[in-house]
Order: sequence, then C-alpha cells, then structure tokens
Amino acid sequence: MKTICLYFEMHQIIHLKRYRFFDIGRDHYYYDDYENERSITDIAERSYVPALNTLIAMARENGKFFKVAISLSGVGLEQLELHAPQVIDLLQELNATGCVEFLCEPYSHGLAALGNEDSFREECLRMRDKIKELFGKAPKVFRNSSLIYSDEIGAQVAAMGFKGMLTEGAKHILGWKSPHFVYHNALNPNLKLLLRDYKLSDDISLRFSDSSWSEYPLYADTYMDWIAQMPEEEQVINIFMELSALGIFQPLSSNILEFLHALPECARQRDITFSTPSELCKQKSVAALEVAYPISWVDEERDTSCWLGNAMQREAFNKLYSVADRVRICTDRRIKQDWDYLQASNNFRFMTTKPASVGLNRGIYDNPYDAFTNYMNILGDFINRVNSLYPADIDNEELNSLLTTIKNQGEEIEQKDKEIERLQKLLDKYQPSETAKTAPAPKAVKKAAPKKAEAKPAAKKAAPAEKKKPAAPKSAPKAKKK
Repeated sequence: MKTICLYFEMHQIIHLKRYRFFDIGRDHYYYDDYENERSITDIAERSYVPALNTLIAMARENGKFFKVAISLSGVGLEQLELHAPQVIDLLQELNATGCVEFLCEPYSHGLAALGNEDSFREECLRMRDKIKELFGKAPKVFRNSSLIYSDEIGAQVAAMGFKGMLTEGAKHILGWKSPHFVYHNALNPNLKLLLRDYKLSDDISLRFSDSSWSEYPLYADTYMDWIAQMPEEEQVINIFMELSALGIFQPLSSNILEFLHALPECARQRDITFSTPSELCKQKSVAALEVAYPISWVDEERDTSCWLGNAMQREAFNKLYSVADRVRICTDRRIKQDWDYLQASNNFRFMTTKPASVGLNRGIYDNPYDAFTNYMNILGDFINRVNSLYPADIDNEELNSLLTTIKNQGEEIEQKDKEIERLQKLLDKYQPSETAKTAPAPKAVKKAAPKKAEAKPAAKKAAPAEKKKPAAPKSAPKAKKK
C-alpha cells in the first residue's frame, strides 16, 4: 500500500541592517528590527495562520488517517515567539491532535554541518531540547538546513541518536534508483534516509498557480491519480516543501488550501495512506545511499554552490567559522545570539552570483557584492568582540585544553542527568511501599498522648497533701492546758 509523507519547513530570515565600515567598534547591534517584525507578521497572516488552521481541520476531520511532519528553525521560532505568538498557539493546537511529528534541525538554520562538527552537534542538541520543551516529545528524525546531506553528515546525525534523516532525491545521486523507497546511510546503517520527490513537491510549491504550466489547473484527484499510477513496488512518496509555499509562493487566491484540504479524502478513495517520518524509518531499507559530496534541495544542481559557489561566499564562510571554537566556550548571551543569526544560510545565499531558477529576493542589497561588503563589516565587528574575550593569539594548546575540559564537564553532567533520571524512576517505583511502611507512624503519636493525660491526675493528688498543714492548730490547745 502506498503512503505519503507530507512535510513542511518553517524558517524566518533575520534581516541585517546597513552596517558601514566606520560602525565597526562603535555599534554592536546588527539587525533591522522594523523589517524583521514586518516580515514575520506578514508571513504569519498570509501563510502560517491560514495554513495551520487548514492542517488542524484536516487532522480533526480525518482522525489518525491524516499525518504531517513539521520542523522549525530556532531563529525562526524566536521571531514567532516575539512577533507572532498566535502561530505558536496553532502549532500547540495541531500537536494536541496527535497527527503531527516535529522534526529537529540546526538551531540557526545555518551551514555548521559544512564548517564545524562540534558547533553542528551543539546546535542540533539545543534544538532537540527546545522542541521537547515546547511540544512534549524529543524528535527522533532530523532534517538539515535546506536538506543538506552527505555520508559524513549522516554519520554525525546518527551519532547524536537520531533514527532517520530527510534529504533530496537528487538525480545525480540516485541514477536509475527511485526516491520512493527507504534507504540508509552508507557509514551507519542505523540511520534511515527519506528522499524528497522533487517533482511532486515542486508541482505544489512552485507550479500550482502557474497558468502557463501544462497541468494547470491542478486538482487533488488528479494529483492522487499520479501517485496511484506509480509502479506497485514504489510505496513511499515523500512530499517536502516550505510552509510559506502555502500563501506566499502560491497565493491563497489560487485555492491552494482547498487543494490541500481535499488530499486526504482523495487518497482514501485510492487506498493511499499518510505516514510520519518516524513510522517510515521503522521500515527495512532497500540499500545504502552513497553521497560523497553534500547535496541539498536548492537550484538545479542540488548541491551547496548557492552558498559556497564563489570566492566571496567562501571567504565569509571561512572567516565566520574561524572563531567557532571560541564562540562555543563563550558565556556572553549577546554573542551567542549574534552567532546564531550570523550563521543563517540566507546570509551566504544573498552573495551568490549564480542565476537561480527561482527568483531571489536580496532584501536591502542591490547585488551580491553589496551583500558581501555589508556582511563582512558586521562580521569584522563580531570577531573583534569575540577576540576581546578570547584573544586571537591565545595558544592553540591552551584553547584545546579548555575545550577538552568543557567537553568532559558536559559529558559528566549528561551522565549525572541520566543517573538522576534512573534514580527518580526507581524512587517512583518504590514510593508506594515506602509510604506503606511509614503509615503506622501516626498511631505511635496517638499512644503517646495518654501518658501526658495521666501526668495531670498525679499533680492533682499532690495538691491535697499540702492542705493537711492545718494540724498546727491542734498543738495550740495543748499549750493552753499547761
């Protein structure tokens, strides 16, 4: 039986302000607050709120038949909490239906997987804790920024304890193979891989409202017929896209939400089900997927050239991650937050000189060189602040020793947390019997009470003894007889 894995990504760009060379050392705030608030409010009203309301309605109308997966970036989540908390409420409401699985991704939506393994791990574990805190369950499946994946990255993700990972079903990787199967990492077979069907995904996210498209207008029953007519052995259909595709890339006037709402009923009529990524990761994989060089879901090449394809991008990338180890041991919260925002992949995307198949909005920048200059000015000030805490000339052995100490302390704390959790479970298990043993204690108190009551009568008997003193008057008459 064929099954659909429907997944949506939620990420929000942090807009940088115009930052001049002469601002370095004088201004340590790098963001355009007005544009950040305006853009997140706009995308919430036009896309996130109506799209999430539709998903909630689909979950309630179809029960456990309909399932969906969502991942959020940490920086995007911060913007939602600050400017659009109603979106967080809708995510909680969707979570309460039991039809959604929340995935994990790097907190910054950055390229740490390509630059610094320790920073990548720290971000992922921090985001996993954030998802557990918000939605009550730690994610078991991972998706990297823009579905970036390679054998080495997959092995790092498996080492963090994740059971599965999402990535792109790129032609140059699959060759004659189909993306409609479950694969596994070439270095660690325990990590299952779910590959995006880019054609079916882009039919909704990119082409749905294009009147020049040969399949326009696209109806839900037609879309499900395409899936039903696939070869019998191809059972897993992964449809991955950004949630902003519903309302931003494809306007609500195109009836995109009505199309989405009709999918479960059309699927049921054709014996097609819905599954979460975790459910698919329980299936047996058909083969290992060998990916020697990183792939992504961006542009026709499906690689990382849109972020690191020219000399400017590589210079900015190397400069940023040159201070990664120092930032990781830093305790300054402002520096930590700036680090998250400056890592975001869109900062490097704005510097691309590639022609893109999908229009690229560079925001305040006129061209890639303008984006590079502005970012490097900000980065120059940021690195100066980091170096003021941990000087650039610090001995490498001293820094490595400090990093090792911090790592050991982190592992020790993690082990102690596990031990506390284990002991707490034992305490919860034996707590009823301990209560039963201590139950007779109140009776002992009741027995002790009568002893105090007996002491009072003794005092009353002693009092009459003092009244016998009037014997003295009897001796007075004897004196008179003499």
